[in-house]
Amino acid sequence: MGFRDIFLSWLEKQTPVRSSRLDKAVTYIRNRKEHLMTYLEDGRCSFSNNLSENSIRPFVVGRKGRLFCDTPAGAQASAMAYTMIEMAKANKINVYHYLTFLFEHQPNDRMTDEELEQLAPWNEALKAEIQRRVDSQNNNE
Repeated sequence: MGFRDIFLSWLEKQTPVRSSRLDKAVTYIRNRKEHLMTYLEDGRCSFSNNLSENSIRPFVVGRKGRLFCDTPAGAQASAMAYTMIEMAKANKINVYHYLTFLFEHQPNDRMTDEELEQLAPWNEALKAEIQRRVDSQNNNE
């Protein structure tokens, strides 16, 4: 019996006092079992979304002053751009060179999953190419 099964068994046995903080917590978890399973099955998942919230804070604070964010399409474009930037940061690759690489390869919705995977910031071949570009730039300075 794994941790997941032990936790779910424990959860089902809980009968907290109605309207107590524990009751609210248990009800919250019971209502979100599907999402909880992802967390329990993949140890890489964070229990908190604080890292995500902290990474988008600069965007949220400054969005009113940014061009094109006054329409749904503009907000969608901004969200995609910030996602690409933050994913590059999270995968420890140079953001400038990653975005340049993406502009050169112009990802689009007609690409296969395999083609898109080649452009993902966690792709080892892409990471090596970005590092090669960084090293080349540093050698030319």
